[in-house]
Amino acid sequence: MRIAQAFACGLLLGAMAQASTYFVTVAGIGGEAEYEQRFSGWAKDVDKIVRSEPGAKVETLMDKDATKANLEAKLRSIAQQAKPDDSVVVMLIGHGTFDDREYKLALPGPDITATELAQLLDRIQAKVLVVNTTSSSGGSIPILQKPKRVVITSTKTGTEKNVTVFARYWIEALRDPAADADKNGIVTALEAFKYAEAKTAKYFETQNWLATEHCLLEDAGKGEGVKDPSPENGEGAVAGRFALLHLGATAAAVKDPAKLELLKKKEELETQIDDLKYHKAAMDTGQYRQQLQRLLIELAQTQEELDK
Repeated sequence: MRIAQAFACGLLLGAMAQASTYFVTVAGIGGEAEYEQRFSGWAKDVDKIVRSEPGAKVETLMDKDATKANLEAKLRSIAQQAKPDDSVVVMLIGHGTFDDREYKLALPGPDITATELAQLLDRIQAKVLVVNTTSSSGGSIPILQKPKRVVITSTKTGTEKNVTVFARYWIEALRDPAADADKNGIVTALEAFKYAEAKTAKYFETQNWLATEHCLLEDAGKGEGVKDPSPENGEGAVAGRFALLHLGATAAAVKDPAKLELLKKKEELETQIDDLKYHKAAMDTGQYRQQLQRLLIELAQTQEELDK
């Protein structure tokens, strides 16, 4: 077993040394202040983590820059540059919609559909991972799936329309050494998915809420996605070979006590905002707004400290 793990680690490390990883993160429009702040904050978190990864080429679109035209331009540029041995990670953050036929990511100006996104990704020769953390993201799987392409979504269908929390735990997987389940020093797409899936399920269990999102992984190019990828269902093999990050890229943030405390505080504040929104109907309007404003200000201050 140790020999096999060492061999697999060597293959992944060798691939990383010779290839580049293109990270494209898009934070769509939020519609409300807390969502705008949350989505852009998550995009900043991803940007900060992946920039320290050797060979990383990072493109982050948020606020007014997160347009369909800009996203198309970035992906076309990558299609011209990326080689077969390279990797491309596209992370979608924000609100998604589904009308029983087509998934769309809400962006400033025209939205982008899953069909349009798939057409852009089809031009890329490199290995591709799409992490769609938006509401209704499950509706994008039938269109985005392709053999040897990894597609991860925060919901199992297009009808799960509530704002999701999966992105929070996906990002946590990128900076927590515990996500490296086989302890080979590399966090793969499969390991990050399993980590985030478990954390998301625990979140709803801890809050004693009915789960409104059920994340899935599809990398066989012929299924609807599964919660538990395994050899038995034929899912997870490609994701298990897709190297996301070397632990050295995130070690500094995890080992820095001040940063770690701020990251924990940010997660706690986001959970409090979620809890407040779930109880909005039973609260006085003035009291709700007052508490929400206080939490948003504190969240903004925490994010500002993290950005330093």
